Amino acid sequence: MNNTFRIYPIGIQNFEDLRNNNNVYVDKTELIYRLANTNKVYFLSRPRRFGKSLLVSTLDAYFRGRKDLFQGLAMERLEKEWNVYPVLHIDFSMTKYTTMADLNERLNLQLCEWERIYGSAPEEEGYAARFSGIIKRAYQQTGLQVVVLIDEYDAPLLDSNHLPELQNELREEMRKFFSPLKAQGEYLRFLFLTGISKFSQMSIFSELNNLQNISMWDEYSAICGITEQEVHTLQIDIEQMAQANNETYEEACTHLKQQYDGYHFSENSEDIYNPFSLFNAFAQKKYANFWFSTGTPTFLIDILQESDFDIRELDNTTATAEQFDAPSNRITDPLPVLYQSGYLTIKSYDAFFRTYTLGYPNEEVRIGFIE
Repeated sequence: MNNTFRIYPIGIQNFEDLRNNNNVYVDKTELIYRLANTNKVYFLSRPRRFGKSLLVSTLDAYFRGRKDLFQGLAMERLEKEWNVYPVLHIDFSMTKYTTMADLNERLNLQLCEWERIYGSAPEEEGYAARFSGIIKRAYQQTGLQVVVLIDEYDAPLLDSNHLPELQNELREEMRKFFSPLKAQGEYLRFLFLTGISKFSQMSIFSELNNLQNISMWDEYSAICGITEQEVHTLQIDIEQMAQANNETYEEACTHLKQQYDGYHFSENSEDIYNPFSLFNAFAQKKYANFWFSTGTPTFLIDILQESDFDIRELDNTTATAEQFDAPSNRITDPLPVLYQSGYLTIKSYDAFFRTYTLGYPNEEVRIGFIE
């Protein structure tokens, strides 16, 4: 096979699938090892198509002791024990939530799947009791603490943001479902939550007082997405891009940077490229608006219309630290959501006034908004 033939992980969210099919992978496992072995309860917010689900899947493989999947990666050098922990992994993005029945079905299906592995008890009737029983039995049966991975926790709440009554019902049910996580800390090795927004995380997980929100930490700013340094490890891909577009290598680097770089997820974040757009550009050998064309979330359009927000004034807007952290039940302020969704990014931070200057990250997003 031609050694320049490359398979890009476009739409691949499963780490095992990616590794077994020889997909291009930018090694994030040193950061993942640090994350998994520093604290044990985390929340991470990132825009859609930025690799959150792949990150969760990588954590899943790591905690299941899948050493075979980490050959040649930093994790192989760092991890010595490779314990096989019981992993409870739930992804809330697998359905749309337009009624309460949608959430009930999702929770029940997931609990049934875990109960087939770890058993059930007749007295455990509600979702919280069943979840609690599963965690305890998984610990008792394996002798190891349990890993809980919750991907896109906010999907039900974003789907129902325009229906306040339904959203309140969904939130209450989810709060009850997750309530055992606080009481069963002794059985937990690691708990990781992802989502786009932080707006409802406060109310659903209010009891998790040891939750570390790493969304705007410098240390983990590059855990999703691709840094400038990492882009230059993809030299073959940039060379092919340059050749296909009659550019020099340097011109292709500049073009890719203008089009897909520019994301900053913390005060001193490295420049981050959008991975979905970058890999699509490499696969198709053209500079198109890949990420923007995948569709703007309907909840965001609703908020912009509701707040009568003028999107022409988006570049160089300012936001306070409190706006990003507001424990609101329902999203009404577009700015934090535009940032969390990836349409705006941090351009600078004023430490004295504790204000962020926000703007379009790159040409792809700027042109998409204007059009």
